[in-house]
Amino acid sequence: MLGAWLDWMRICVHRKCEGLSDEGAYQAPLPQSPLMSIAGIVNHLRWTEHWWFEHNMGDCSCLGPDEGGDAEDPDADFRVEGVPLDTLLGQYDAACAGARAVAGGLELSARAHEPSAGADQVSLRWVIMHMVEETARHLGHMDAIREIVDGVTGD
Repeated sequence: MLGAWLDWMRICVHRKCEGLSDEGAYQAPLPQSPLMSIAGIVNHLRWTEHWWFEHNMGDCSCLGPDEGGDAEDPDADFRVEGVPLDTLLGQYDAACAGARAVAGGLELSARAHEPSAGADQVSLRWVIMHMVEETARHLGHMDAIREIVDGVTGD
């Protein structure tokens, strides 16, 4: 059931992008959040999926843009330029497929390889719940941005 909820959130990421131009995907209309574009959110979610599942729960040692590549910029994964939205969504889908592959081979009680953000070693159950929360939160951002950018509202 947890995996199904996360998959629904992942589908909704695509739904929020339907019909959006590449130009619209890069608009960041929230003055207090200049990095908050739909393209930036999709890229962030891609790397968040990778970080929690493939890196923390799996055996992938490769890091994302804010996980060692540029540790001084915690928002590095929101900084993306010139990549077509369809490409970003494809990269997101690949990260989600990697996440599903890792999760499919583990019990919900399996523990991450190392503590995260000062917490104990979290379980796969915790990671899935966190990703449902993280993705849902950013879907709300995508709703607001999309309405400002081109007037489209969604469910």
